Amino acid sequence: MTRRFLPLILLCLSSQASADIVVATQIIRADTVITQNAIGVKKGEIMGVFEDPSLVVGQEARKSLYPGRPIKLGDVGAPALVDRNQIVSLTFAGNGLTIETEGRALDRAGVGEKLRVMNMGSRTTVTGTVMPDGTVRVMN
Repeated sequence: MTRRFLPLILLCLSSQASADIVVATQIIRADTVITQNAIGVKKGEIMGVFEDPSLVVGQEARKSLYPGRPIKLGDVGAPALVDRNQIVSLTFAGNGLTIETEGRALDRAGVGEKLRVMNMGSRTTVTGTVMPDGTVRVMN
């Protein structure tokens, strides 16, 4: 029985699929917006990495990226709109009630990302989503 499937097994093991993957061509420091000349494409066989350079350009490095290494999906994100310790406007809206107050950002975050914020009045920590105008919409 094993002999019958041996050619198929050998074929699967010997043929490694390769695809274009996006790599850094220079050191890209954390919190830096990635430009076209900082990245390149090479053949690789790695899962969970970017294959299209246009998806990386304009994004912000979440950690330092080194030349020749693939750029993983979690290594980049939307450029930060809110910096750590920045005072932001918090908004909660629900059931016809809208509450607005100020808070201090506990991390950096871009549009659409979750952000922990300390309410300046009560000193409690809440989590919200960064909106395009820089405000943070608190979730219930």
